[in-house]
Amino acid sequence: MSTLGKITRRTFLVASAAIVGGVVFGTYKYKQALPNPLLDGDDAAQPDFATLNPYLKIDQEGVTVITPRAEMGQGIQSTLAMLVAEELDLDWKTIKTEHGPASNSYYVGIMMEAMAAHMYDHSDKANVFRDLTQIPSKFLGMQITGGSMSTPDGFVKMRSAGASARLALTLAAAQQWNVKATTLKTEDGYVINPANGEKLAYTALAVKAAAIEAPAEPPLRDPSQWRYIGKSVPRIDIPAKTDGTAEFAIDVKQLDMLHATVKMSPRFGAGIKSSDTSKAESMAGVEKIITLDDNGFGVVANNTWRAFKAADAIEVEWNEPSYPKDQEGIFKIYEDSFSAKPNGSFDEKGDVELVFADAGEQVQAEYRVPYLAHATMEPMTAVAQVKDDRIDIWTGSQAPTAFRDAIIALSGLAAEQIHIHTTFLGGGFGRRFETDFITSAYKIAKQMDGKPVKVTWSREEDMRHDVYRPAAIARFRGVMGDKKPRALDVQIASPSIMKSMSKRSPTPALGADPLVAEGTAGQPDAIENVRIRTYTPELDIPVGFWRSVGASYNGFLHESFMDEMAESKGLDPIEMRLEMFGDLAPTGNKVVEKVAEMAAWTGRKGANGGGRGFAYTLAFGAHTAQIIDVSMTDRGIKIDKIYCAVDVGTAIDPRNIEAQIQSGIIFGLTSAMSGEITFENGEVVQSNFHDYPAMRIHQVPDIEVVIMENNPRITGVGEPGTPPSIPALANAIFAATGKRIRELPLNKHVDFV
Repeated sequence: MSTLGKITRRTFLVASAAIVGGVVFGTYKYKQALPNPLLDGDDAAQPDFATLNPYLKIDQEGVTVITPRAEMGQGIQSTLAMLVAEELDLDWKTIKTEHGPASNSYYVGIMMEAMAAHMYDHSDKANVFRDLTQIPSKFLGMQITGGSMSTPDGFVKMRSAGASARLALTLAAAQQWNVKATTLKTEDGYVINPANGEKLAYTALAVKAAAIEAPAEPPLRDPSQWRYIGKSVPRIDIPAKTDGTAEFAIDVKQLDMLHATVKMSPRFGAGIKSSDTSKAESMAGVEKIITLDDNGFGVVANNTWRAFKAADAIEVEWNEPSYPKDQEGIFKIYEDSFSAKPNGSFDEKGDVELVFADAGEQVQAEYRVPYLAHATMEPMTAVAQVKDDRIDIWTGSQAPTAFRDAIIALSGLAAEQIHIHTTFLGGGFGRRFETDFITSAYKIAKQMDGKPVKVTWSREEDMRHDVYRPAAIARFRGVMGDKKPRALDVQIASPSIMKSMSKRSPTPALGADPLVAEGTAGQPDAIENVRIRTYTPELDIPVGFWRSVGASYNGFLHESFMDEMAESKGLDPIEMRLEMFGDLAPTGNKVVEKVAEMAAWTGRKGANGGGRGFAYTLAFGAHTAQIIDVSMTDRGIKIDKIYCAVDVGTAIDPRNIEAQIQSGIIFGLTSAMSGEITFENGEVVQSNFHDYPAMRIHQVPDIEVVIMENNPRITGVGEPGTPPSIPALANAIFAATGKRIRELPLNKHVDFV
């Protein structure tokens, strides 16, 4: 039996236990509404302040939508505000948004859905299991931005908040006018009485409406009545980002604020052997040098540059790492892991060994992908103040409740004494799930007599002390039939992200980590004989979430091998993919057919003699297919055009979806072309964008995106564009040159314009 099957049953049992357990401790615990954290806010004492639910506050300045997901350039706060505005009848030009406080009330309900069933399975049984996973998710109370979950999680939640508030405001107006609420209507922030034309602003009704208990799950409008959803609207965050008034953590200013940076051990898990801080302490502007848990130093000064220079002046000898010092030795650990018992087994069906024993011709390949950094534009930064039994942290956070809980664990204070102020994020991609940069800020601020301290990591410190996308080695074997594969045997060696996280957070590592195989397992492949085994080499090099997580490398592994399988029989890769779907994913079929139509696909060779590469992945619920055209020039390979079809179920804001898909593609191509973190002497080699380059604007071609809406469930869009972009490029290079590249980055083997 496959491990995924066991996980599905375990999820069902856990969810069932949550329900049955209600007989003992009260089913109401799950059903009851969560507390409204806005009632505990600093502005709640104002006489004109009103909050109708955790997602709305209204005062004389107008209506503010609480969008408790991190805005890191993906436009999520505008998307969530659209959902509220759709039901609340707000004028888009008047809407304001705030991230809101760290609170379990803003939990992500769908965070465990992927464990319930394959993403292409939309059967009643699968959907029941998905709904059941909402129960443990509510009790976990994790407020996070990631996994392309914010939009699908908020799709009903945010609309319900708007609809409930509209009902309460309408009832308040009905009481004031002494008429029936059913005779009234709402429009652009007003309740209107059509009988006489009178109207009352929401701001005038809010205090009275707050005292009315409206249903938490009100009826929602039919899509035929939607005013905003499905249309592109101006993003709320763009004006401030254009005129320079947007506040990122690196922009935060507080009275009497000091500045600091960190100098951490460049060898993960290895502490200080000896050090001399005297030179740094004597430098101009330096206030204090603080040792941080034997792993490094905090340097406090009167400005950031002086802190940086003093950090450079610290003389320190570090202990030896527990892992091999060079890249070859690290990958040897990966290679050796194949000799151990598999950590996990996924999607097993048929009899792989029997097919291979009888098969004459087999296709075999080994692939390698490197560690990758997040390389956010804004380095890790946080402002911390510890004063009068209160701790304030201003930072960009993808996990505010985890940040709060980390500070609680260090300080011993209660949750109500910890205040996480989430700013805009200058990029996240999973890096700002991690708490290392805010816990170090707290430890530094704790020693500075109540003064706020802005702790800014240098770019070099940020790059060399990341929590990396795991490297991987994969071995594929396949047997082809006439039109599609008959058998597929996969072995993947890559560290477990969940196991790594469990060493630095309360996150438990339970059983086989599905993220290792994510993007190879779970694909709608109607192949009769499949075995996918995972191996998890353990090193003290920290790994974590990275845009599209396991699918970021499994997309390359799986779709490169599918292209090789098709080539072995002289088959068109798109025709083979359509055969592979079977009856599993009609939505995927349509996406692949659409991208072929967009590109006028006739095969791997382009009209100009260049190459064309195709790839399809199902990631985060979204079926995504891409075709990339490349040509050979005297300056290297040039990417000429990219075609992408993606099915998101319901397209809330088409222009923003297109931007996110294009962004994901560029992110993926950057990693494919040049992304690589390597080790020498136990330390990361790369330090800045000169040796960890991003794709340049002159390298980016026209990217044509078609958005489809056949998927039975709405999906997120921040990550699905990334996984297929990498193999599509590699397959295009093969089509153009005949050179099959099985190792990333590609620039180790070819040159790009």
